[in-house]
Amino acid sequence: MIIRKAAVQDTEKIKDLLNQVLNVHHNGRPDLFKANCRKYTDTELKTLIADDSRPIFVAEDTDGVQGYAFCILQEHKNDNILTDIKTLYIDDLCVDENARGKHVGTALYDFVLGYAKEIGCYNLTLNVWSCNESAQAFYEKQGLKPQKTTLETIL
Repeated sequence: MIIRKAAVQDTEKIKDLLNQVLNVHHNGRPDLFKANCRKYTDTELKTLIADDSRPIFVAEDTDGVQGYAFCILQEHKNDNILTDIKTLYIDDLCVDENARGKHVGTALYDFVLGYAKEIGCYNLTLNVWSCNESAQAFYEKQGLKPQKTTLETIL
C-alpha cells in the first residue's frame, strides 16, 4: 500500500468515500446531517486537491484507492491568547467500508502524523462525533487524547 497526495483522477473514488462518511454521520445524527449529499461539491473537491494548505492524502493498493485523509494546515501567530502554533488538522479520514480492518486507517494516520512532524507542526488535531464510536476507539488506539469537548442541549 502506498500513501500519496490525491490527484484529480482520484475524484470519483473520493466522492464514494465522502458518501460513506456522510452515511455514518447521517445514521448517527439525522437531526444534523442530511442524507444523499456530500461534504464537498465537484468544484470544491478539485480546488482542494490543488491547495497545498489543505492536503488530501489517499491510500492506494492494487485494488485502487482504499481511503483518504483530508487535512488543513492551521497557524496561529500573534494571537491575543494563543501561543504561536502550527497545527495539522485532520478534517476527514475515511477507509472504504470494504477495506476496514486491514490497517488502512492506521497507515493513513501514521503517514499524516509523519507529514505533520516533517513540516514542523506542534500538534495534530481532529474532531470525532460521539455517535461514531468506532472512530473514537480507532483514534484512542492511535494515542489521541481529548483536547476539548463540545457539549450541546437540543432545544
